[in-house]
Amino acid sequence: MSLLRPAEPSDILEILRLVLELAVYEKEPDAVEATEDGFRSALFGESPAVFALVVDGAEEGTLAGVAIWYLTFSTWEGVHGIHLEDLYVRPAYRGSGYGKALLARLAAICVERGYARLEWDVLDWNEPAIGFYQSFGARPLDGWTTYRLDGDALRHGV
Repeated sequence: MSLLRPAEPSDILEILRLVLELAVYEKEPDAVEATEDGFRSALFGESPAVFALVVDGAEEGTLAGVAIWYLTFSTWEGVHGIHLEDLYVRPAYRGSGYGKALLARLAAICVERGYARLEWDVLDWNEPAIGFYQSFGARPLDGWTTYRLDGDALRHGV
């Protein structure tokens, strides 16, 4: 397996490329507004609140995959958890165990740090991802629907 490691500042451009590829896959290629500077600040700024794990690709300077995540908090359990914002493995590397390795590392971080959970969202139509997640015991949360406040509604306040 290629090297799975925490992202480094030199990975920013490749991470952004992976995010753009994911957006194309999710049928939202024009929705990505992220920039190299934004990722650099979020991942490596003074007080990073977002983190990334990467898998090196076959060619130097390329990445096979990425997991971008941040901490959550359970008020009921009184401890942190991890929310996986994006998991993406380039098609040429799928089936090589990289996606599972990224998730396994995030689960290990949860266990090592005493976090209560690892969670993520999946598009309802993304059957390959759903099957992949369910293959190792992940389950959907019934009774919960994600809500979002953004755009004009966010700017106009509550």
